[in-house]
Amino acid sequence: MKNARYRWLWLFILLVAVGSAASLAVALQWDDVKLKLTRLWGYRTLENNPLLPAFNRDLKPLNTAQARINLDELLAGGPPKDGIPALDHPAFDTPLQTPFPDDERVLGVFINGQAKAYPYSILNWHEIVNDSIGGVPVSVTYCPLCETGIVFERRVGGKETSFGVSGKLFQSCLVMYDRLTDSLWSQPWGLGVVGPHVNESLKRYPAMRTTLGLWKKVHPATSVLSANTGSGRDYFRYPYGSYYTSDALIFPVRNTDRVAGSVKAIESYYWAANEATPQNQFAGLSVHFSWQEVAQKKRVVQSVGNRRIEARWDVRLQSVRLFENDHELAGSAAFAFVYPAFFP
Repeated sequence: MKNARYRWLWLFILLVAVGSAASLAVALQWDDVKLKLTRLWGYRTLENNPLLPAFNRDLKPLNTAQARINLDELLAGGPPKDGIPALDHPAFDTPLQTPFPDDERVLGVFINGQAKAYPYSILNWHEIVNDSIGGVPVSVTYCPLCETGIVFERRVGGKETSFGVSGKLFQSCLVMYDRLTDSLWSQPWGLGVVGPHVNESLKRYPAMRTTLGLWKKVHPATSVLSANTGSGRDYFRYPYGSYYTSDALIFPVRNTDRVAGSVKAIESYYWAANEATPQNQFAGLSVHFSWQEVAQKKRVVQSVGNRRIEARWDVRLQSVRLFENDHELAGSAAFAFVYPAFFP
């Protein structure tokens, strides 16, 4: 009888495990299906449905004649404008209060003595957090499709504003809009691409792609973005299926043939725009570094013109940091396909 009870117990445990695995597989498959159908989601909306008169209505008030990018490459990303809601009144937890584990990937920011950590599990669902750090008004931005995490000062034309998610993509990456003028901004460039502030650049601040546990060790007094956002998202479920672990891309991206290895290998890049405004292209200085190479060599240097950009491996944060003459630069981590797409 005793052995029979144990057999039933093991059978029950096995059934629960199989059921949980099946549920997870179904969830991942459904997320993958939804992701592959993303380009068709626009047909369910007024703004992104090319069959309706309201298509691209947010572009109509803007002067598109001077657009920096080809508008036929400005694609509907699925959800309409603000369909992915930026966080405008973020709440924060202490390191002891946060429900996120130490292995949670975060974007860590330190400005004027204040440290904050933004879990990717929240950024996946919101992409932009309008906040203030160390007295500086900033927008913490993240694109789940290209892994770019960039912190911008949220001032446009000298005036403080905030940013939202436009619902559009350029080269598979986030296009933001400012709420002061509705200008569109390419996040990987930090550059105005359509509207009154076309060809203007946003000021950037360094941001570290690391884990919560490592960030807390370096900055024990850090604040951590709270999952209590009021938005009702499931911040403990990754909404993009197998996108992060596969080489699949959902939207067309140029120059992927120039990536030697995986298109989703992690790199860091730095850029500084100049005064030239070539159509659909970047003009200025840019460099990129493989995380794998920097982690192995600890330091990698690239010279561009009279500038010497150095990538250093931060052992404490397990992250790449960029410097010039010991001055830390504001670059960004990214999937490998981003650099040739935006800096060809």
